[in-house]
Amino acid sequence: MFSQFDLGVVGASLPYLFGQGMVFTLTLTALAAGLGLVLGTWLAMLRLSGLPGLRHVAKLYVELMRSLPLVLVIFWFYFLVPYLGAWATGASEPIQVGAFTSALITFTLFEAAYFSEIMRAGLQSIPKGQTAAAQALGLGYWQVMGSVVLPQAFRNMLPLLLTQTIVLFQDTSLVYVLSLTDFLGAAVKVAQRDGRLVEMYLFAALTYLVICLAASLLVRRLQSHVAIIR
Repeated sequence: MFSQFDLGVVGASLPYLFGQGMVFTLTLTALAAGLGLVLGTWLAMLRLSGLPGLRHVAKLYVELMRSLPLVLVIFWFYFLVPYLGAWATGASEPIQVGAFTSALITFTLFEAAYFSEIMRAGLQSIPKGQTAAAQALGLGYWQVMGSVVLPQAFRNMLPLLLTQTIVLFQDTSLVYVLSLTDFLGAAVKVAQRDGRLVEMYLFAALTYLVICLAASLLVRRLQSHVAIIR
């Protein structure tokens, strides 16, 4: 079986696989993780705030996103975003936002729900005495969060945030349903073009394994360095 492998097709396709496919995957991962973390942090603060209306809206959003399959959300936003854009701008026709923009919006909103739960746990891990001391100094809720609680919560939750980013890196392979050329999509195109499905799928799997395993080991080392001893 293995004697029939043609690994030459893998070597010849490396510039395309990494120069286009992997660059796309890493770009989408970085943008979605950054934007999702910002939105998720706001959602976490809203859920812990004393504003009943906003707290319940944030909770409903998080529970909804965590209850839906990601591939369904990708399709949903791909077809819905153009109409939302037309509604927001008052245009008479759906606005073409492009597959990449639609995918970025989808992953940002979807991952924000998971980042929100991570940050909420981090915010709740901070001793109440620090919050009370900051409030005694006259700081408001958002000032306490931004200056006292958030920096510590972010440090505590950094390993979990990076772990969720690794999961996001794996999930970006689902953009193939929108015909976008991520790393897996590039491997599929080469496999179908050259008729080497086994070689390309095996190489793609090994690449994801090596990258995610290396990233996980780095996260473990980072966890031992950022841990706060009380």
